Amino acid sequence: MSDDLKSRSLTIAPGVIETIVALSIAEIEGVAMVGTKQIPSGILFSPGRKGVIPGVEVYEIDDQVVVDAHVQVFYGYRLADIAESIRAAVSDALESQVNIEVSSVNVTIDAIQFSK
Repeated sequence: MSDDLKSRSLTIAPGVIETIVALSIAEIEGVAMVGTKQIPSGILFSPGRKGVIPGVEVYEIDDQVVVDAHVQVFYGYRLADIAESIRAAVSDALESQVNIEVSSVNVTIDAIQFSK
């Protein structure tokens, strides 16, 4: 997220939003980690990016909040179910904690881990 996000009269730093997103994703059963170490860092992090959580990016497009999340999951879980759980958890967390309505949560599953 390149700039602070405004929610009513409150200004929220990008790192706070990304932390809320990452923590909500990490609680989902089947998620091994947010972000990934196996893909080139340029995909998850760019030098000009101000965000602090690799694998999570929150930004605004036409006054709508969009979240991009990269995750690794454990083998044996249905990928579509995990992605849907991530979408719901992120939307719920941001709305309940900072009163931000999310228009889209884009989930990318970058890797599957075969052991816990």
